[in-house]
Amino acid sequence: MDAVDALNEIAFWLERGAAPTFKVQAFRKAAGVIADIEPDDLAERVRDGRLKRTKGIGDTTFQVIRQAVDGGVPDYLEKLRQGGAKPLAASGDGLRSLLRGDLHSHSNWSDGGSPIDLMADAARHLGREYLALTDHSPNLKIANGLSAERLNSQLEAVAAINDAYAGPTQDGGDFRLLRGIEVDILENGELDQTPEMLAKLDVVVASVHSKLRSDRRTMTERMLAGIRNPHTNVLGHCTGRLLQGSRGTRPESEFDAERVFAACAEAGVAVEINSRPERQDPPDNLMELALEAGCLFSIDSDAHAPGQLDFLQYGAERAERVGVPAERIITTWPLERLLDWLRSGD
Repeated sequence: MDAVDALNEIAFWLERGAAPTFKVQAFRKAAGVIADIEPDDLAERVRDGRLKRTKGIGDTTFQVIRQAVDGGVPDYLEKLRQGGAKPLAASGDGLRSLLRGDLHSHSNWSDGGSPIDLMADAARHLGREYLALTDHSPNLKIANGLSAERLNSQLEAVAAINDAYAGPTQDGGDFRLLRGIEVDILENGELDQTPEMLAKLDVVVASVHSKLRSDRRTMTERMLAGIRNPHTNVLGHCTGRLLQGSRGTRPESEFDAERVFAACAEAGVAVEINSRPERQDPPDNLMELALEAGCLFSIDSDAHAPGQLDFLQYGAERAERVGVPAERIITTWPLERLLDWLRSGD
């Protein structure tokens, strides 16, 4: 098989299994090193040992490349494929099979680890019909948030990718990369991007990323203002909690959930069911409250790497456990219905 494809697929399975970042990066880096080497030249460098002495190629990645060049599926990849045949989540199969897309993902334009095209390719590989690219807004400097100028450039990149997918050489079903952003709800309740730029997007996920320990009243008013902004489509990871992971743990933000979810239902803003294992946000009790309030939901991966796009399994498991009907989950909707809803704001 193609050696670059083998290395990238290994990275995908490692990301899916939440492997350490340095381990994933070793395979992504090796794929980048050999990406522009012609197949015959690559085979020659493998045979004469030059590749093994190349910076960015280690013992394991060299063996993967060697086995791919020899025409087989590398042993390392085959083992990961066998492990990947098992679902991530113990239940939720029924709802997971109905999911058509994902409205929250990040690329290396902000704090993701991979180029946009790799994120889109992975989504297609997983059978998604659409994926929203929602890199961060400028206030989140630690995540390399996008200024209006950079976001405008990204929209051109998204258009080019969609043009390529629509080309005559593409196989498989239709796929659309949606223009989006995860925009900060600032302390004053405003959204952290110009209204002109927000109006150009298909999807706006609005999230709180700062002052998460604000008092209940302050946080409630901040969230309500963000929800009522006419550009907001999805309320992202509403409590901001962290249950595990390299960033440590963080308690839920305090806010009046009844008022917040009532506002979501009234404004036609979907409540995100964030599928990241360290977030599991909102908690089950708040998901039940949002359900009672009449809210719509969006099961999203919040993926920062291609393999993490499969985290939707975790969100589907939680939504099914709580009893969220598929019809109330906008990421089960066909693309045209979803786009009509996003445009109408209803």
